[in-house]
Amino acid sequence: MSNPTPSPVVVIAPDSFKGSLSAEQVAQAIADGIRRARPDAVVRLCPMADGGEGTLDAMLARGGERRVLRVRGASDAARDAATGLLPDGSAIVETAEIVGITDEVGMSVPVEARDSRGMGEAIRALLDAGVRKFFVALGGSSTNDGGAGLLAGLGVKFFDANERELAPTPDQLAGLARVDVSNLDPRLAQASFVGMSDVDNPLTGEHGATAIFGPQKGVKPEQVAAIDRVLARFADLIEPALGRTVRNQAGAGAAGGLGFALHLLGAHFEPGAEVVATQVGLDAALEGANWLITGEGRSDVQTLHGKAPYIACRHARAAGVAATLLSGAVDAAALPRLSEHFTGCFSPAPGPITLEVAIRDAARLLANEAEQLTRLKYGS
Repeated sequence: MSNPTPSPVVVIAPDSFKGSLSAEQVAQAIADGIRRARPDAVVRLCPMADGGEGTLDAMLARGGERRVLRVRGASDAARDAATGLLPDGSAIVETAEIVGITDEVGMSVPVEARDSRGMGEAIRALLDAGVRKFFVALGGSSTNDGGAGLLAGLGVKFFDANERELAPTPDQLAGLARVDVSNLDPRLAQASFVGMSDVDNPLTGEHGATAIFGPQKGVKPEQVAAIDRVLARFADLIEPALGRTVRNQAGAGAAGGLGFALHLLGAHFEPGAEVVATQVGLDAALEGANWLITGEGRSDVQTLHGKAPYIACRHARAAGVAATLLSGAVDAAALPRLSEHFTGCFSPAPGPITLEVAIRDAARLLANEAEQLTRLKYGS
């Protein structure tokens, strides 16, 4: 009698399929498909994120408390935004949750009239709760204020030449003449910040926040130079006031300059997906595993620049585990480069379908594809 085939041990570590399924839902759908083909499979779910939308959920997946705060959105309208308290007492603040580019109310005003005060308000509320270590996920922002709003939410004030107080929006900061940091929350001296981002752009210049990321937030070509000058003037005044010269530090241009504000507060930066991988225990999950499946809504060459599937793949390869990419769509032109890292790149679409159907049926399609991949890999 032949020995039975050992039960496969599969780690499932996808990012969310934005507009369709959360990372947890994606992982569960893939797990369902695997179990159809191999009911005996040991499946370990490690939903991932890379600092953008869904990072809060991923960071809380292994425990912690979701805390909803009333803060300003990007348009100055109040909104309820979720933050997270982690078991070790640290907190996660997700930019996409507070001033996110998917927030229709925040996006209803021009980019030059948006600001990030809600980020500072959230941090201050968490300081009130006793938090002194912050993870700040910087992806998916709608603001381009150089982080002036975040600092305003923590007590910094801005004035024009006539000593009129200014809102921390790019249009008002065009008249900036003086900054007052005397009311900056003193508890920040005991706080530490980790900026979760794989962006290494400086605050200003041709590779800065406005030139590179501004257009996706609504900055028009003819506005780029003017808004960039506003952020440069802001930096000229705020850096000496806080005793740090950081505008050219890697990550200063992240999230419309929120990275600059965090650098001013002494933050250090880590790739968002690496922080999440640590939080969800990816390396421990890979111990004894023989397959990892990861994915995202759409994979292309940008996937290899610190996105969650690439980081998951890199951890798997270090553990000697094969990694397969299962994404909503895979750019055919990127297949040669993706295939250097992943043991197969697949999409769950069974044929030509509309985006509406792909989003609606994503869970079913993922489960079907995962089932077939499992049959191919392990037999049934």
